[in-house]
Amino acid sequence: MKKKQHRPLRALFVGFGHVAQKMAAMLTVERKSFPGLKDLDLETIGILTRSRGVLVNPAGIDLAWALRVLGEKGAFSRQNQLSVRQAVEELDYDVLVELSTLNIAEKGEPAVSHVRTALNRKRHVVTANKGPAAFAYRELDRLARQNEVSFLFESTVMDGAPVFNLQRYSLRGCRVTGLSGILNTTTNFVISRLEQGESMASAVKTAQELGFAEADPALDIEGWDAAAKTAILANVFMGANITPLQVERQGISDLTAGEAGRALKNGRCLKLICRAWEEKGAVRARVGVEEISLRHAFAAVSGKGAALRIETDMMGPFWIVQEDPGLNDTAAGVLQDLLSVAASR
Repeated sequence: MKKKQHRPLRALFVGFGHVAQKMAAMLTVERKSFPGLKDLDLETIGILTRSRGVLVNPAGIDLAWALRVLGEKGAFSRQNQLSVRQAVEELDYDVLVELSTLNIAEKGEPAVSHVRTALNRKRHVVTANKGPAAFAYRELDRLARQNEVSFLFESTVMDGAPVFNLQRYSLRGCRVTGLSGILNTTTNFVISRLEQGESMASAVKTAQELGFAEADPALDIEGWDAAAKTAILANVFMGANITPLQVERQGISDLTAGEAGRALKNGRCLKLICRAWEEKGAVRARVGVEEISLRHAFAAVSGKGAALRIETDMMGPFWIVQEDPGLNDTAAGVLQDLLSVAASR
């Protein structure tokens, strides 16, 4: 009996920044280095960007060629006037790959609407944008279940570390009662530079030059990125229904090298800690700078590292620790989600 052949997974990309470009490279010019991708047969039918033009081809887009065009010209054709809304509503795709940027001011829009539209069309969704799960997790998860499609977002927290796959498959029967972590790469890096005597402005500039801080680092420095991640974790692991706007938030913008240095002299260090816990039948969440002992496990999370501590009713607390995550990690998380979608077909 012949094995049933599936057609390629037809993907529509919204956003084609650093993460999408790294994915494209891993799927094409770098593919021989990643044998685990052999089961991912992806056919890209559209790429829509905010400032670099649009590519649409129902017969499939050569991602290696798209990378070359961006490298040589800096943009795709601007003649195609198809909007993202029209593309998500009208094009024939199997999975929406939503890689636009987080918009706190607009409460996750327009990404939330993109995801909602795709799910209502019975299309799978894979996203690295924190907005949809941070601002509308319950609604979008319900839509995905009703329409028997996937809504996956592994790369929204700790890049490609299997945080949500752990919750989905390995914690069955457990009730998560508390979460804490160091989840924002930029702030953790900046604090480590402050400890070395560097100024805030200089530390942020260094992070930007190394490629992991945005041109506008406000979402990181003011704690919004961490608040979004905390909201997602609380919603998914603890059944909360909160948004980043409901997370108590303190960023690091007021920290100085002097404060960081004084903490070290006292055998302690400063960290931006994310927490979610149960209180009087509800889930509360907070992001803020804490002074912790150098003997605490969080103190060992230096530079670009990240860590998540999970408390449950059945097991003692356990940890996920990530060393020096980079662009590959984030791209890998999206690719893992796409592999999950492909396997579900």
